[in-house]
Amino acid sequence: MTKKSSSFASKPPLLHLAFLIVVLLVLITLRDQLSPWTVGLRGVRVAVGGSTEQTAAAIPNDRLLGGLLSSDFDEESCLSRYQIALYRKASSHILSPYLLSKLRKYEALHKKCAPNTPLFQKSIEQIKLNYSTDQLECNYVVSSPYDGIGNRMLALTATFLYALLTDRVMLMHQLDDMVDLLCEPFPGTTWYLPSDFPIQGLEWHNKHSQNSYGYLVEKNLINIDPKASPSSLPSSIYVHLMNDMQDDHLHVRFFCDDDQLVINKINWVLLRTNQYIIPGLFIIPKYAEELERMFPSKETVFHHLGRYLLHPSNTVWGMIMRYHNSYLTKSKERIGIQVRNFSYWAPISAKKAYEQVVRCTQQQLILPGVNLNQSQTSPSTSTEATAKTVLLVSLSREVYERLYNLYFEHPTTTGQMISVYQPSHEEKQKFQNKFHNYKAMVEIWLLSFSDVLVTTAISTFGYVSYSLAGIKPWYLQTAIMDQNITNPSCRRALSIEPCYHTPPHFNCKTGGNVDPRSIVHHVRQCDDDYYHEPAIKLYDD
Repeated sequence: MTKKSSSFASKPPLLHLAFLIVVLLVLITLRDQLSPWTVGLRGVRVAVGGSTEQTAAAIPNDRLLGGLLSSDFDEESCLSRYQIALYRKASSHILSPYLLSKLRKYEALHKKCAPNTPLFQKSIEQIKLNYSTDQLECNYVVSSPYDGIGNRMLALTATFLYALLTDRVMLMHQLDDMVDLLCEPFPGTTWYLPSDFPIQGLEWHNKHSQNSYGYLVEKNLINIDPKASPSSLPSSIYVHLMNDMQDDHLHVRFFCDDDQLVINKINWVLLRTNQYIIPGLFIIPKYAEELERMFPSKETVFHHLGRYLLHPSNTVWGMIMRYHNSYLTKSKERIGIQVRNFSYWAPISAKKAYEQVVRCTQQQLILPGVNLNQSQTSPSTSTEATAKTVLLVSLSREVYERLYNLYFEHPTTTGQMISVYQPSHEEKQKFQNKFHNYKAMVEIWLLSFSDVLVTTAISTFGYVSYSLAGIKPWYLQTAIMDQNITNPSCRRALSIEPCYHTPPHFNCKTGGNVDPRSIVHHVRQCDDDYYHEPAIKLYDD
């Protein structure tokens, strides 16, 4: 029995073409109708109040952030990695192709050398035998970040740059209060140090530890000889780069060329810091050319590496999205304000902090003034396009309440509607508390979505926020030891880089002191920190 040909196949070619055109037009129409809701991330639908058009427009944005991120991840395992482009403005800071190639090469190295691989186990055996060998394919640096979340994010990123410079694999020593804060940053593998790592208690290591580089040099157990053979060196060392390292010049020798030549032959480097040590890496001559190729723009180091490395876990991202979609989508201009009280050396009352915020934001035309003698008796003429949303982040509730009441009780001089929100108010910093760290992560990332940022000078929390955002903040000046706040109460940052508060000032050639600001011209005094002397920061020329 002869089969009948299909009716479609039997039609003339012109009819085929007409039919296909009609189908295509229908699909385009449906796409346009659905576009305000469709994100294109595995069918995830996002409705964020008045910002649905922004979300749709963000679809073409490079979800890989200009090639910064690898596409080799299961999106559901870390929603923030590819969704962040929908909530943060595209970066205006150009990426170096060389940096991108370094990241791809690093990812391959990490996968080859990660925990649970044969090469990793071979390196673990070196620790147990306590000698190094030049035959090993994989060398490691272990980051043991310390202090608050801002310090830890800076420390992780700085250690990662050191890994890139030295062809090491970076692993993170994860404490209980860091569990489920961040996603795995490297595809197909883990960056967590196994719990059965032979060297335990990294969180208790200090400048007096007998496996520290400074101690080993002092006791002549390590000879600072660039020609030293790996077999003459230990298989692991602890590097102490905390804020107290200046008490002993032996620890700051880490930033010397000859010492780096020796350290590079040691299989395991256990690095503990609570500082942003990256400007210190820039003053090491050995790495100058490599850093220049990776970062032609010096003030973008954390901006690029932080966006590559630091991705909130799904737990934290869920909290970020719930708050953002509930409160921060009502206007097209978002103002982030972060208020930090350094109670030990720069105390400030909540009332004075509030007054400082108002002076700063109104003097710099960030927020409008108010008619104090007039109450809100008539509807605002503000529209979505002119309204401003303020996200205030502070441990104190009082600063928020004062600012909220100011704009709730009085009309603005411009007719704009100002909404003020505060996600949390813990009243004091709670160390080693996972849920406190969750909230801190949420607030840092929410701040990084801002169009304008006002942050407290010298605050690492603020550093991470504005560096991720890629915008220069206004610094709220700190009043050192009960001095009065200077006028103006804030000033604009000159770089988006964080500050290294306690850098080395050790002359590697003479053994005396040297001002690190005199070594490299793009390393200069921090524009927000005159309390630590010298504190250094990276600037473009």
